[in-house]
Amino acid sequence: MAKPVSRAISRYTNDALVLLGMMIRVARIERKMTIAELAMRANISQALLKRLEEGDAGCSIGAAFEVAAIVGVPLMADDPKALAVKLAHYREKLALLPKAARKSTRTVNDDF
Repeated sequence: MAKPVSRAISRYTNDALVLLGMMIRVARIERKMTIAELAMRANISQALLKRLEEGDAGCSIGAAFEVAAIVGVPLMADDPKALAVKLAHYREKLALLPKAARKSTRTVNDDF
């Protein structure tokens, strides 16, 4: 099955992608890195980096996070230790939850 050409996204998501792209671009320029240098360091194409900086929703989240980490854009927490704490917290939480969510097959008898 072919990938959809475009996917509808909310305005909030679009604004967040554009903001992340701008933050990456500002950080790259402040570090005096060219698009070619950053793309080579992140092991992505220059075209993908340009799309990331424009806030394109079709870009890989892994590529976006890697580029952001390279230029120093904080993603989930300003402090790497705070990120590690959050990661440990959610690992513990997931360990307590069921492996998958399932809909109940029980029918409720609500005839009173």
